[in-house]
Amino acid sequence: MKPLTTVLFDLDGTLLPMDQDVFTKYYFGLLARKLAPLGYEKDSLVAAIWKGTGAMVKNDGSKTNETAFWETFTAITRPDAMDDMPVFDEFYRIEFQQAKASCSFNPDVKKTVDEIKAMGLRVSLATNPIFPAIATESRIRWAGLEPSDFEKYTTYENSSFCKPNPKYFEKVCKSLSVDPTECLMVGNDMDEDTPAATLGMRVFIITDSLINKSGRNLDDFPHGGFADLSEYITKNF
Repeated sequence: MKPLTTVLFDLDGTLLPMDQDVFTKYYFGLLARKLAPLGYEKDSLVAAIWKGTGAMVKNDGSKTNETAFWETFTAITRPDAMDDMPVFDEFYRIEFQQAKASCSFNPDVKKTVDEIKAMGLRVSLATNPIFPAIATESRIRWAGLEPSDFEKYTTYENSSFCKPNPKYFEKVCKSLSVDPTECLMVGNDMDEDTPAATLGMRVFIITDSLINKSGRNLDDFPHGGFADLSEYITKNF
């Protein structure tokens, strides 16, 4: 295994502590209120967003996740739905910021990221690219960081795969011109983040907001809080 050169971080539930279900409910509630004047009914809107998300997760690399989402969303809602994109953009700039209240904050996050960078390691954000850049940049800031803290960050505009597809991690590595065996993936989801290991990537699971829907054995991977992560990197760098 090559020496560690690059650390890839997940965002939601990792750098940004949250209960995924609480956040999603809060987020959808805000979006439904924003779009109600345009004639979108909440339940059908939420169903269409989930279908669009599913299309991104199943994306085979032939189109961007953004295109995959909007093709599905317009097919379910109405053909001219893309005309409402400016309203969606305004939502992410303004109302979406209220969703920060559904998340927590961990001061150890910025401290750890800064320490890792000070060690000379490269740092990139490998968050599941189902959000537009404006929403991803907001959530980065909610975590106490800046988009500029990362070499790159995945969004639905610049990605054509999603987790847990190993091709997502492969493409992230290719964009950084780095071998997967030089990388450490830090995440909180046993199903979505651990497939990085199939490429020879090391994986560390943050357990503060652990997601383990399949009931997988946590002991298969190094895990713990951010202090444990720092210790792990120090020993393995």
